[in-house]
Formats: sequence, C-alpha cells, structure tokens
Amino acid sequence: MVEAKYAESKEKAKAEVKKVSAVSLTSDMWTSINTDACLAVACHYVDSNTCLNSVLLGVLTFPQAHTAEDLAQVKASLMEEWGITHSVTCLVTDGAADMIACGRELRLRHTVCIAHTLNLIVKKALEQTSALADILAKARKLVGFFRSSTTAKEKLAQLQQQMGRPTLKLVQEAETRWNSTFEMLRRLVELREPVGAALASLATEIPPLSSDEFSSVSACLALLSGFNDATVELSEEKRVSGSKVLPLLKMLDENLQEEMTDVASPVARQMGEHLKRQLREKLNTLQSMSIMSLSTMLDPRFKAMGFLSPTKASEAIKRLTSECAAIVPTPSASRGAGLVTPGNKLWRHLDDRVMESRRRHSVTADAAVEVQRYLAEPNIGRSEDPLQYWERQKLIYPHLYRLAVKYLCTPASSVPCERVFSKAGEVVSKKRTRLSPKTLEKLMFLNKNV
Repeated sequence: MVEAKYAESKEKAKAEVKKVSAVSLTSDMWTSINTDACLAVACHYVDSNTCLNSVLLGVLTFPQAHTAEDLAQVKASLMEEWGITHSVTCLVTDGAADMIACGRELRLRHTVCIAHTLNLIVKKALEQTSALADILAKARKLVGFFRSSTTAKEKLAQLQQQMGRPTLKLVQEAETRWNSTFEMLRRLVELREPVGAALASLATEIPPLSSDEFSSVSACLALLSGFNDATVELSEEKRVSGSKVLPLLKMLDENLQEEMTDVASPVARQMGEHLKRQLREKLNTLQSMSIMSLSTMLDPRFKAMGFLSPTKASEAIKRLTSECAAIVPTPSASRGAGLVTPGNKLWRHLDDRVMESRRRHSVTADAAVEVQRYLAEPNIGRSEDPLQYWERQKLIYPHLYRLAVKYLCTPASSVPCERVFSKAGEVVSKKRTRLSPKTLEKLMFLNKNV
C-alpha cells in the first residue's frame, strides 16, 4: 500500500517539477532516534498558474561521519533524478560549515536561512550583554526548579487558580534557539506574581528575580519582540518570503532605533546597542547578494522601498535591468547588412562590431523601459499576494515576469525542511525503530507531499 502510493505520488510530483523553468532548494540535517544522520531536500517553485508550490525530493540517511562532498554527491544525484540540475536558482540551508561547503561544491548560489541568521544575531547580542548573564542564570534556575519539582509545579498551578488566572506553565529554554529564551522570559514576567507567591510558600533557597531585574527583563523583551515576530514571519512556507528579508530587517532596524529612545534600563540599552550593530552588519551583507536584492526589487509590495539606502536600491535596479536585458530577444540584423558592396569584406569586422553594439543598445534600452515602467507603478498593499500581481501583469512585463518566477520561489529560511523532521518523531517512534531507511523516506515523503 505504502509502496504503491509512494510511487504514484512521486511520479506525479516529478512530472510537475519538470515543467517549471526555475526552482530553489532547501536542505536540513537531523539525527534520528537510531542516531542516523538524515538529510532532507525540498524543492520550491512557481507553477504555470503563478502559484507557489513545494515538494519534498527525498530524505536520505548518512553515517554520522560524513563530508560536504558526500552531501553534494547525494544532492546532485537527487537534482538529476528530478530533472532540475540546470534550473536551481538558489540553495537555502543553515549556517553549518558542511552545508556551506556543499553549496560551493555544487556551484550553486547559496544563502543562509534567515531564521538561523536572526538566531545568531540575538544570541551573540545576549552573550555580549554581561549584565544580562546573571539575570538569565537566575531565570533558568528558577524555571528549572518549577519544571523539576512536582510540589512546586502543583503550588504554582494552585495559586494561579486562586488568583482567577488561566493555568500556565513556565517555559524551559532550549539552548540552540534564542526564541525559547524570549518565551522563557516572557512567561516568567507574565507569571511574576504567582511565581513569587509560590516561592515564598515553599521551602527553597531559589531566589525570585528582583524588581529591578524584572524591569530590565521587560525592557529587553520590548526590544526583542520584533526579532521574534520577524523570525516567525520569515519562516512561512505557503507564501513568498525570500523577498521579505531585506524590507523586514530594515523595519527591524528602524523599530529598534525607535524603541531605544524610550529605554531607561542600562541592561536593555547595552543589549540594544549590540543588536543594532549586529543587524546593520548583516543587512549590509545581504543587500549586496543578488538573490536577495533581485527578489526584493521584483516584489511589487516593496521594490526600491525595501532597501536600507538609496545607493543599494540603485545598485539593485541596475542589476535587475542587466538581468532583464539578458533575456530580451536580440533584434535580427537589418536586411541590407549582408549585401556585398565594394569594400564590404574590408570593412566587415568594423560593421559587425557596430551592428553588435546597436543590438546590445536596443536590448538594454528595451529592458530599461520595462523596468522603469514597472517601478513607476504604485506598490501593491503589503497583505496582497505578489504572485497574483505577476499573473495579472505577465503580458505587460513579460521579461520581468520570467525573472519574478525565477527569484520569488526562494524561501527566506530552511524551516520548511526542518518541519519535515518535526514530524519525523511521529514517524520514527520507538515502536518503529526497525524501519529501514527506504521505508522511512517513503513515509516522510507521503507525510509531506500528500
């Protein structure tokens, strides 16, 4: 049953993917309960109806010790099997060294998942804020106590009920994800009163956070909330997200500066300065990446407004015009160009160069007109679907439409691939530890694609 359904679904997906002109790939690694390393590769594309689609290409197991060359070989094999070797626009992965080296090995444009990038920005800022380290250590100890002690847990629940509140639990931080630090602190602030009352009634030496510490945490949360919202929004799978990276980081930068004007806490101010510096560095790098700048410029919600500076926007317009010129058909030579006249042979090299120059000029001029007409149109609303816009305008801007299909399929993050593994625990449960790698791949393929 599984075998037949898998074969049917895979053939159907392959036929669909082979029809498209451009795809982007996301990839992620995961360690199963059997300690096998699993590699997932997903493909994202805009179909003939100008709708965004995704398909899981495969989930393959590796020995724990593997190289970037091993990963590249497997991905190359998958690309060949699915008929997309020459149509991959970009590869999106986390920032692991072997993933980056794999992209180089395959000679693909590579970008690091923005969710991981934001994670690193915030984690680094938190680590650099020395005054926050002691507060975080106290918070972790406090949460750990309530999570590990049944008595403390029951007391906290009882006090919340007595106060007429919904019964909530404290959130345990996961070391690898800064969002979990944010959630831990937010819940601690939310449950400040019942936690304080519970500690006072329990025989424990665990100290609560002081009033000043709570003030610092609240101020830090106000600065971090934008980063949390951005991480969630840029991890969307069903909508265009890659083109949002630059404008959303620009808004983060502006929001951070605004919030910091009202910050009284020295701890939060120090953290905010670190965040601002890290964010600016990353923004400058991303704006110079063609895949990011082109997708932003081709999103009718943002265009030039998505860039931090007018200089970077101008560079992106030049890049877009150049890409557009590369696909505008070259006009054929004039009918009289090939006639034999006295001296024709003598002058032919110069004539050929002049003709080529005129063709190039014509193509560039046509591309510039199409780009400028598109940019002169008012931006569409932020909640509108950019792909629906391109479906409506594909006959008006035919060459830009082709570029939009090519670049707007790139997701902002590799989270779509990570979600394959978030369901993997259900597939690879303790009752199914004897599943063969091939059966595991088929179940996960069906889980994702059907």
